[in-house]
Amino acid sequence: MAVTITFEVTGTGDPDNSIDFSDFNLTFNHPEGYICDEEKLGLQTFDAVFQPVLHSLIFLLGVVGNGLMITVLLRRWRLLRITEIYLLHLALADLMLLFTFPFSLVDKVYGWLFGEFLCKLIGLIENLNLLCGSFLLACIGFDRYLAIVHAIPSMRSRRQRTVHLTCIVLWLVCLGLSMPNVVFLAVTEGHTNTSQLSCFYYNYEINAHNWVLTKRVLDHVCFFVPLAIMSYCYTALIATLCNSQKSQAKHAAIRLALLVTLVFCFCWLPYNITLVTQTMVDLKHTSFEECKSYGLLQAALDVTKSLGLSHCCLNPFLYAFVGVQFRNELIRLLCELGCRHVCLPFIRAQGRGRPSISDGATTTSATFI
Repeated sequence: MAVTITFEVTGTGDPDNSIDFSDFNLTFNHPEGYICDEEKLGLQTFDAVFQPVLHSLIFLLGVVGNGLMITVLLRRWRLLRITEIYLLHLALADLMLLFTFPFSLVDKVYGWLFGEFLCKLIGLIENLNLLCGSFLLACIGFDRYLAIVHAIPSMRSRRQRTVHLTCIVLWLVCLGLSMPNVVFLAVTEGHTNTSQLSCFYYNYEINAHNWVLTKRVLDHVCFFVPLAIMSYCYTALIATLCNSQKSQAKHAAIRLALLVTLVFCFCWLPYNITLVTQTMVDLKHTSFEECKSYGLLQAALDVTKSLGLSHCCLNPFLYAFVGVQFRNELIRLLCELGCRHVCLPFIRAQGRGRPSISDGATTTSATFI
């Protein structure tokens, strides 16, 4: 028999028969009383095994990579080039996002144990840094477009003061877009069929549900808009490099431009597609014939979101560590920290470098990054 989506609500007892959405739940009820809870869907084992392992790996790699990138950049704060300012803000956004991982992992296994204040704060930090990280990637692509495709006319617009102001405005805009999370997030029981507490969008009844749908639209915008900007800028950049004098460095720069765009698309496109499917289900435009199908959708959401989040630990390798100058500075830092025996093979190869996004190319004959 078909399984239908129902909204489990409780009446307030008011004369006007208004509905209290504070116990809003999305469940799948069989006509004979069969309920597709998390245990029957097999999601408990999935959440308890898959996410802790993968997110722990992303957390460790991301903290080390972004921590090293921030350290290297701050060592020469006054000498930062334009793109490196964006890289510093990007590493900060990724690092702040990574520090929400332990809370999410505990929540998946034991429920929310950290109180309502941290529920709101973690929700704000996660959404803020996801938004800001995506648009900072677009800013880096646009800066490379200005530096190589429009080298001379763009110099005034690429002053450090302008870049700092751009980053501040970007943070403030993303903060404003994330503030509704503080308003609607709350801790209560009832989001699942267990007695565990849940940090979810419960406050202000149906308005919280409307924000969930609005937030999904913002998620799509914050993927497709930066992707469109990156695609256009890197396509123009590749065309400019192809028309300039060919060299091995140019070919490497073209490959890197393609890699940056493809990795961003590969990490976040599956999640956005799955999220559209989830929205269609919530709006009752799509239904499932059995609980197993719904379980697969929930598992797909977890897998694809984890894939997207993995992008924050890849950013240092895509945007910084491939740069000759940055890599040499990183080797010097590691040597100072007592890792000289590990760095010796890299020290011997310092003369053979690859292009990097952080190198300030300002003419079409210069390397990509």
